[in-house]
Amino acid sequence: MLSGEVVVITGVGPGLGAKLARRAAAEGASVVMAARSTEVMDQVAKDVAAAGGQAIGVPCDVRKPDDVARLVETAAAEFGPVTGLVNSAFGHPGFQDLLDTPEKAARRSMDIILYGALAVTREVVGQMKTAGRGSIVNIGTMATRKPHRGEGAYAVAKAAMATATRYLAVELGEHGIRVNQAVMGWMDGPGVRMYLGMTAHQRGVSQQDVYNEIASANPLGRIPPDEACAGAVLFLLSKHSSEITGATLDVNGGEYMPV
Repeated sequence: MLSGEVVVITGVGPGLGAKLARRAAAEGASVVMAARSTEVMDQVAKDVAAAGGQAIGVPCDVRKPDDVARLVETAAAEFGPVTGLVNSAFGHPGFQDLLDTPEKAARRSMDIILYGALAVTREVVGQMKTAGRGSIVNIGTMATRKPHRGEGAYAVAKAAMATATRYLAVELGEHGIRVNQAVMGWMDGPGVRMYLGMTAHQRGVSQQDVYNEIASANPLGRIPPDEACAGAVLFLLSKHSSEITGATLDVNGGEYMPV
């Protein structure tokens, strides 16, 4: 599905990012991972190589222009022009009311989520134009759909990215570059498993009780697994979505159904 594509994925951690990198490589993409920490990326690269795929990790802080330039230069040197990009790097300022969130923390989230994504996008667009095609997928959050107290600053940054997605789709379409957004809800992976354990301990119930409570809000009756959510991103990256741009795909088991 992604054979011949060179895909950059930012913010690769043990959850969605790692699953996405492995699946993209299995689909035939040459994958370039970016994150500030290399531990997860190194393991994913080993796993991909063992399976016969191609993946490398590049240390990168998307707020730093030199890091971003090195990321994209490395991708091109290793595999050729970048044709796919997943902007999933994020920084969460902590769970506080919006007006109580320290300005420095809120700005950091905006710098990573919005301006970091724009920086990487700006850097890869030239290569996509050279290739004559490109697909960019921005990772959104349910917090912009269903406000949860304590996530205001994080959601505001993600909402800004959502608007940028549509404008970039308009501006880059003439070059054959598509820009879409995948909005994630609860994702069953390391982060959620930690939350289940913590909440269960605080409430004196089992982890399964907490899981069932969350899953009951979805028509599918489960918390979507990280790996399954990665499939939605792969679809938007692939030629199967060749006529889709400026769109938002909700990936949440039906918890939120846009009109």
